[in-house]
Amino acid sequence: MAQQKQTPNYTFALIVMFIVCFLIGFVTTMNNSMIPFCSKAFNLTAQDGQYVNTAFYGAYLLAIPFSLLMSKIGYKATLLLGLAVVGIGFVINSFGISSAISSGANVYGVFLGTMCIVAMGIVMLQNVANPYVMVLGSPEKGAFRMTLSQALNSVATTVAPIFITSVIIAGKTPAPEYVPGPYLGLGIFTIIICLILIFIKLPKINEGEQNEAAGEKLIEKKSVFAYPHVWLGALGIFMYMGVEIGVPSMLKYRFELLPEYAGTDVSNVVTSYLAFYWGGMMVGRFVGAGILAKFEPRKLLSACLILGAACIAASLAFSTSMIGIWLMLAAGLFHSVMWPLIFNLGLQKLGRHTKAASGVINTGVIGAALLMPVMGAFVDFAGVIIAMCIMFVFYAYLLWFCNWGSKIGLKKLVAPAE
Repeated sequence: MAQQKQTPNYTFALIVMFIVCFLIGFVTTMNNSMIPFCSKAFNLTAQDGQYVNTAFYGAYLLAIPFSLLMSKIGYKATLLLGLAVVGIGFVINSFGISSAISSGANVYGVFLGTMCIVAMGIVMLQNVANPYVMVLGSPEKGAFRMTLSQALNSVATTVAPIFITSVIIAGKTPAPEYVPGPYLGLGIFTIIICLILIFIKLPKINEGEQNEAAGEKLIEKKSVFAYPHVWLGALGIFMYMGVEIGVPSMLKYRFELLPEYAGTDVSNVVTSYLAFYWGGMMVGRFVGAGILAKFEPRKLLSACLILGAACIAASLAFSTSMIGIWLMLAAGLFHSVMWPLIFNLGLQKLGRHTKAASGVINTGVIGAALLMPVMGAFVDFAGVIIAMCIMFVFYAYLLWFCNWGSKIGLKKLVAPAE
């Protein structure tokens, strides 16, 4: 009698990837949480302050080259390289800022340049995390695993603003000299994780064989660039970044509309309130992971898009009241599951092209680099209310992608049953 093939146990590999997702969330949100601090420390306009996002998210232009590299060297090697680049970037950031302060150089320019290096490492980690978590188990549970990993990512995004408030700012007047110490610590911590993972074995996955094991034979195209739902998914992530990052990036200017904060420095207040937004995303992702055990991903994503847009619309109606602030923060509860579900819809039925597709879709993250300065310019010239109305365009596209765009060509990718 033929011996039944044992189902692989991916628990340890998933734990490693959950730790990586935590690091990605922490670094990404810490970068965004630095905007109010940088705006005050460097005396920036709303548009200039958003270049923190441009410097960081612009690195996602390299997502496709990095994904092609990952196709050559594999998940683990890309993971180690990404961690090393993040760690080294933080160390260079720390020493670079200290040197710029002492020499009278452009400290803000050094800060932006070194954060580009950190961001390159994050792009590599992001390229690994999304497809690897998806393939570490059965395809039908891919959306659940990705949502759970993003829930742990959200734990980090909730902690990051608290870290900024209690370690970097800590009631001090915003100034560049408070940045190098904490950033050096983060760099050393990341390098230590990288060194530990060198000695840990992670499973190698053949995505095509995995689909066949699940009883599904795919008709693969010659190139990842031939799949419409991959490109539309990249545009979906592009639009999503305008939604996710739009709220924390605009929060400072919303507070300045409140009579009680008129003419005051709201930097510390904004950073402390950001924890509620990211905390809402954390709660939403844990709840969403549970809901996905019973409901179709598209239905959950559609509901969250509609409810998120409703929160922003209601927030704008209470523009001079704290009610509007809380409604704006509440949108995070519904933004929570959007990233993993959009990504999951873009990675469907790709077989051996899954790694490369991750890079294509991750390129959409440059939406934060491009859309945030645009929204910042609207704040400067037309006001924050008009700037936030742009977000409804993003919601509309995502709703179309969820229900129609992500289905284009999918039926032709599965071979008929014999």
